[in-house]
Amino acid sequence: MEPAKLKKVAVVINSIILLLVFGHMLFFYNIDVPFLVAFSIPDACIYLIGFILIYFNKLRAYVWMVYCWVTLYTGVTTVCIGSGYGFHLYCFSLIPIFFVTEYISYKIKPRTMRAVPVGIVSAIFYILYTSYSTFYGPVLDFDQHHRTMFWSFNALIVFCFLIYFSNYLIKIIINSEEKLTQAAQIDQLTNLYNRHYMYEKLVTITNEDIQCVLAITDIDNFKRINDTYGHNAGDEVLRCVSEQISKECPDCEISRWGGEEFLIISYVPFAETITMMDNLRKKIESSHVNFETEEIAVTITVGIASRCSGQKPNEWIQIADNRLYHGKNNGKNCIVTGIDT
Repeated sequence: MEPAKLKKVAVVINSIILLLVFGHMLFFYNIDVPFLVAFSIPDACIYLIGFILIYFNKLRAYVWMVYCWVTLYTGVTTVCIGSGYGFHLYCFSLIPIFFVTEYISYKIKPRTMRAVPVGIVSAIFYILYTSYSTFYGPVLDFDQHHRTMFWSFNALIVFCFLIYFSNYLIKIIINSEEKLTQAAQIDQLTNLYNRHYMYEKLVTITNEDIQCVLAITDIDNFKRINDTYGHNAGDEVLRCVSEQISKECPDCEISRWGGEEFLIISYVPFAETITMMDNLRKKIESSHVNFETEEIAVTITVGIASRCSGQKPNEWIQIADNRLYHGKNNGKNCIVTGIDT
């Protein structure tokens, strides 16, 4: 999550907790527990200080402060009035927060929150104060008429926190997985599939015996473009050609196969693929790539091969590649569908 958005989320959560503190204060007043009414004052101050820490981007300090205070708060309230009111449940709401904070700390560095040891400390503290409360009973004696109702209220709040932060953690994991998948499959310069993805696709096609057509496209005289205009110009040519291929071959699988080569899998018949590739060739030839003050003329050569049943990916690629280089060696800027043509 971006720092600005994270800051907004922290403000919203801190505001909700502060409102909850005032609600607890009124509850303690109604059940006539003056000690916990007084204890709610520093409780409120903690979250007012939290707004200051959030404002100055001290989010790690804020998390540590809230963690320590909530742990203390759940212990004090449980020992004072017992576990029947559900204040001890707030300790559970900290668990997903530990792991979310550890992830955020890892992203922004340095990593200052270790979820597992912090969780273990919280678990030990929880066991100690709930055991004490269960064995000795609450320290304060008062009317417990509203105990069930308030236990349900606190349980609801804790479940809301658990659901929210668990959902947020899952979204983080899914987002990271999607980025890793994209990094593994997408060429960063052209935003086309990369060689690894496309080869796996070809293996799937041959294993499932799917009939389609393979075209390998190469930018003519690309080295001369780099030598004449520079590598930045070459990158711009690659981007522009990639965009043109994507535009002219909308229903195809397209990848940057390597350097200035592009591999295209067409799912339309062989004759239609030839027409589509020739239209692509003409579009690229008739347009120029604008780079700074230069207009760079670009042409492509294409080798096309349909797949024979039982043919392995490497054999299929080799046929299209041989046709491509036949075209490169015989004038360029052409479509080659067979060596004998």
